[in-house]
Amino acid sequence: MSDMTPAPSIAVARMEGDAHGVVEKPLTAFDKIYNLNWLRKLVMLIVLAVIWEVYARWLNNALLFPTFAETVEALVEGAASGILVIRAWASIQMLLAGYVIGIMLAGVLTFLAIGTRIGSDFLETMTSIFNPLPAIALLPLAMTWFGLGSGSLIFVLVHSVLWTVALNTHSGFRAVSSTLRMVGQNCSLSGPRLVCKILIPAALPSILTGLKIGWAFAWRTLIAAELVFGVSSGRGGLGWFIYERKNLLDIPDVFAGLLTVIIIGLAIENLVFRKIEEKTVRRWGMQQ
Repeated sequence: MSDMTPAPSIAVARMEGDAHGVVEKPLTAFDKIYNLNWLRKLVMLIVLAVIWEVYARWLNNALLFPTFAETVEALVEGAASGILVIRAWASIQMLLAGYVIGIMLAGVLTFLAIGTRIGSDFLETMTSIFNPLPAIALLPLAMTWFGLGSGSLIFVLVHSVLWTVALNTHSGFRAVSSTLRMVGQNCSLSGPRLVCKILIPAALPSILTGLKIGWAFAWRTLIAAELVFGVSSGRGGLGWFIYERKNLLDIPDVFAGLLTVIIIGLAIENLVFRKIEEKTVRRWGMQQ
């Protein structure tokens, strides 16, 4: 009888211990340096500063584009004299007022939206109407309603924050799995307790995204509103500082004001929001 055993489809070969290859190896010095996130970003900023300096020197026209060195010098002088610090603090105070009010209103609308169908329809309709509307376009109307005071700026800031935060928070709540909701209900959680203990932790990545986008919108709106609106209650912010220096043809100071806006934005992003993410969603494994 002939051997009817089929030939194997996979060939198995034995390998010596040295032929298995390296499973794990230590990182090189370059890999260790490259893995430092802050260092990579610092190198990018240095490269941009060098490009700025080279282009400005090639253009050789300080009224159009001052060098990076001249801008830094103007920034240091403005900070030393206190004018930039005072203007920046005035802008930050105004921003915080509008930002906090916007977050509170967004929380109320979101809570109503997840509790009732009418609230959900109302939030979706209002965000569809007002979210695409630029906040700066409401400034003339705000000046008519609230006059030449801080109320007008706060109004447009609230508009910048409210709809973005509410939309992202509501989307995050709707994305929470029904399993988590049922777990909360089985633990006798309902109403505010269900929101605080189940929905907010589960939707935290979306909430943080909304807070970051809302802050960025509010910061841009504030600077633009100060450029148009000017001094609020006798105090000008960074936008008004930039406008004043432009009228005086002090372009290095204009760039110093713009650089201050950028520095504050980077500081808030890396020292506030990134730290919150590291202590919450990244630690919990909800974000890479």
